[in-house]
Amino acid sequence: SGIVMEFQFGTNWARYSAFVGDIFGAPLAAEALFAFFLESSFMGLYLFGRNRVSKGVHWFSILMVALGSTISAFWIIVANSWQQTPAGYTLEGGRAVLTSFGDAVFNPSTLQRFFHTISASLTAGAFFMGGIAVIMLFRNPASEVARKALKIALVAGFIASLSVLFPTGHLHAEQVAHTQPEKFASFEGLIEGTTRAPMMVFGIPSDSPEPSVSYRIEIPSLLSWFAHGSADAFVKGIKDFPPDERPPFSLTFITFHTMVGLGLLFIAVSLLGVLLLWTKKLFASVWFHKIFLLVSPLPLIACQLGWMTAEVGRQPWVVYRLLRTTDAVSVTVSGAEILLSIILIGVIELFLLIAYVFFTLKIARSEVRQ
Repeated sequence: SGIVMEFQFGTNWARYSAFVGDIFGAPLAAEALFAFFLESSFMGLYLFGRNRVSKGVHWFSILMVALGSTISAFWIIVANSWQQTPAGYTLEGGRAVLTSFGDAVFNPSTLQRFFHTISASLTAGAFFMGGIAVIMLFRNPASEVARKALKIALVAGFIASLSVLFPTGHLHAEQVAHTQPEKFASFEGLIEGTTRAPMMVFGIPSDSPEPSVSYRIEIPSLLSWFAHGSADAFVKGIKDFPPDERPPFSLTFITFHTMVGLGLLFIAVSLLGVLLLWTKKLFASVWFHKIFLLVSPLPLIACQLGWMTAEVGRQPWVVYRLLRTTDAVSVTVSGAEILLSIILIGVIELFLLIAYVFFTLKIARSEVRQ
């Protein structure tokens, strides 16, 4: 997907590429040089080096894969965060020109989004690992490998899922409230700007004829405190912005609240697992194993919902306040060509997903190496 995406920058988003090329060149090059080659090289050593290299080298190789993936995530988020909160640039001849590499890299949203994304990724990894361990336990309840894996997954999953909510989620929400207030209003379903703004726990959004939310369940004043640290603070509503500068209200609201709801579920499930581990009832509680197995793939979905929230909530801008999405597309590419490419890529990705799930389950059900 990464290689395909880089081609798409030029083919489908030519005017976008021309606008951001001077900015994006550095982080994308850094990601390839410092991260991609590191993780791909050591991944080969990890996969094919079992029983061929020492255990220390084998362990070190997967540690380098994790380090490379983290570095890669940083540079990718640098590039995407610049689209959300551009900094360190000047406009020359209708394009953004880099003036300060440091300001561009550490723009107002980079660090908040990086730590939030890493916490979410660790949550997804822990739950996925725990799900595989549960499958192995169903086949061999006495497996020490599966038992250790489930213990680690539960503790790591609880810590990571809690950090997604606080502090990383809270800090990221504060940043969005200050730098992209129309996105924040769509997140929270706030229609009219007000002091002592309530936080919406539940609601059914609508875009027609005007943004609105029905069947509200709200906590008074909490949104003002959450966004600005004071219950008396003023929070802008979606109607405080011109209609042509508002993001898709309902979709942003739904993806955000679904993501948050799933995040709370992950905290609850992992906490329950930690308590069962603490009371030495974990491996006798088959009912919990079944629940955890059902929940284990959901963090991957929550991560996608988070990215949908971030990208849909940035609309109608591809680079916030600088370049509209409608002005960024390639004029020579037709809608039919875009649709055909989406279908073909979708078929390939679906095939890879089926193969991935099949072989993952096959390995998990095989005899556990002691």
